[in-house]
Parts: sequence; C-alpha cells; structure tokens
Amino acid sequence: MERGKRESLSRFFGGAGFYIALLLCVLATGVVGYHVLFGGNSKKPDPVQQPDQTVVTPTAPTIPPVVDVDNGGQETPPVEVTKPVEIVIPEDDTLPTPPPVTEPVMAEPPSVIVRPLAGEVVAAFSGDELVYNQTMADWRTHGGIDITAEAGAGVAAACAGTVLAVEEDPRLGVMVTIGHGGGYETIYASLQEEVLVAEGDWVSAGQAIGTVGNTTLTESGLGAHLHFSVTKDGEAVDPEEYLA
Repeated sequence: MERGKRESLSRFFGGAGFYIALLLCVLATGVVGYHVLFGGNSKKPDPVQQPDQTVVTPTAPTIPPVVDVDNGGQETPPVEVTKPVEIVIPEDDTLPTPPPVTEPVMAEPPSVIVRPLAGEVVAAFSGDELVYNQTMADWRTHGGIDITAEAGAGVAAACAGTVLAVEEDPRLGVMVTIGHGGGYETIYASLQEEVLVAEGDWVSAGQAIGTVGNTTLTESGLGAHLHFSVTKDGEAVDPEEYLA
C-alpha cells in the first residue's frame, strides 16, 4: 500500500501536479514580497501643522491673454498692470511767471485844435441821447455840432492832417474828412460844392478847405451852416471837448 501511495505521488508531481505546485510557490513569494515592501510604511503621516499667521504677498493683477483674430489666432501675452506713476506738482515759485498785463496806450488827441468856423452853435452833440430833428420831424442822435454862418463863409481845418476823402454824402451833403493820426478824424459837412482841397492833400491847422453851404438833406431846415464832428477810432466824440 505504501508503495501505491508513492507511485501515485510520483505520477502527480511528474504530470500536472508539478505546475500547480510551482504556481503556489510563486503566489506565496509574491505575498511575502508585498508585505515586505508596503507593510512597513503603514504608519499614518503626521498632520501638517498650520502656521500661526499666513503672510500673503499681493501680486499685481494681470490682463488675461487676448486672442488676436487678425494675427492667425495668436495669443497676445498678458500685460501686467503696474503701479501708476506718481505725478509731482512743483511748488508755485517754480512755475513760470506769466508776462505782466499792461494797459493799452491811449492815443493823445491832436495837439493843435482851432475852431473851423466862427458862429453860433445851434445844435449840440447828443451822443446816444435822442434829440428832435426839425427838418426830419423825428427823434434821432446827433453826432456833431451845427454852427450857423452866412453862405460862402470860409471853413478851416481844425488840426493838421491828411485829407482822407472829399465826397457828397446822401445825408450830410458835400463833406471833407481829414485824418490826424492816433485814430482821430474830423468831418466838415454841408459845404458848398467848390471845395479847396483834394483827397491825399496835407493841410495845416487853420488852412481853408471849403465854404459854408446848405447841402445836407437831414439838416436843411437850419439854413446855411457847418456840420462839424470828431471821431476817435470810428466812434463819434463831443467836438466841444477839443474846441474849448
């Protein structure tokens, strides 16, 4: 019987039993190796200790990349936003000093003024005030003075200057305008047609320029007279201020 057992075992290990035994040995070896490698590190890791205070360093914000469609879909690198540049305003004493404001220089009136005609002033300068006009039967301003005299009486230049115009004005009749510099002009109207000067002539103070007539349309009711006015930069001023 013992002999039969030995023969049976011999047939087992000589056939498929050999491979089964070999597989069991390999499995046993693997289990032992696993426990050797990983069984010793089964200790739980120590918990991470949190610091008492966490210091967070702020970082500058960035603009996310932008896809440039026109550039073949290439991403534009993000742009870092930097701190604004501090602008330092200088003290007041370092600023440039503006040029001083100077008052405009006023031109002096003509140095020599003489009465252009000896006679009575029958209509004074009114400026912006309305006065009654007997000839036109209405109210209007009067930009000069009216001096009565006999027709043909001589009219003189009030100040030296250049004859700017000799003309027949629709309202004031035959008229001579003389420029005296500094923006001043004198006007002699209601003259007779035969004037003694021409445009561009130089005249001296007191020089005869024409004769008294009654050629003005708006003042013909006064009879023969001289309409005399003074302007400064085109604005009428009171002639009596210069004839006093």
